[in-house]
Amino acid sequence: MLERFYRTMLDQLGPSGWWPGQTPFEIAVGAILTQNTNWSNVTKAVGNLAEVGALEPASLRVLPLERLEELIRPSGYYRMKARKLHAFLDFLEEECGGAADAALSGLQGLDWRELRPRLLGVKGIGPETADSILCYALGQPVFVVDAYTARICSRHGLIPEEVVYDELQALFMDKLEPDAALCNEFHALLVRVGHGWCAKQKQRCRGCPLESFLE
Repeated sequence: MLERFYRTMLDQLGPSGWWPGQTPFEIAVGAILTQNTNWSNVTKAVGNLAEVGALEPASLRVLPLERLEELIRPSGYYRMKARKLHAFLDFLEEECGGAADAALSGLQGLDWRELRPRLLGVKGIGPETADSILCYALGQPVFVVDAYTARICSRHGLIPEEVVYDELQALFMDKLEPDAALCNEFHALLVRVGHGWCAKQKQRCRGCPLESFLE
């Protein structure tokens, strides 16, 4: 069933090319900033950071906190997110002995089962953010789930209406091949379907790439 979901969405929508970002660090920053907001707001905040050359760990670290808050204001909850970014920088420095610029490349060689609990130990990083960093920034075979994923799976009868994050993630990771590219593309396609058709209140089932599965 899941493989048919994937093939149908890919055939109709084409590749997604996710996650937008020039470097693994930029992708990780975007994953933190996207909490509780939409991607257009994140794009503005990331663009502000890019304009001042603050999309590398060292340059982001030296920004005064108030200036960082100002730059990421479009993403919402900017004071909280500025502190989350600092906590992430602390994590990178601890992981690579202070050379934060090399941190993400060093993390790519670690098994995600070892790295995920350490990411979850960073203040402000929850399961969805941690898995987004693992999958999109580090190329690990980890499936990211979100509200779109839960809504689509529930409406198609794959899960109960109420399900916790780990249970929903297991639905995919227990059945799919442990392939980072597959995890990346499948989640991206679900987000596109959720955004375009499977809204929370006014879903548009007619014309949805997954319309045939409702039968």
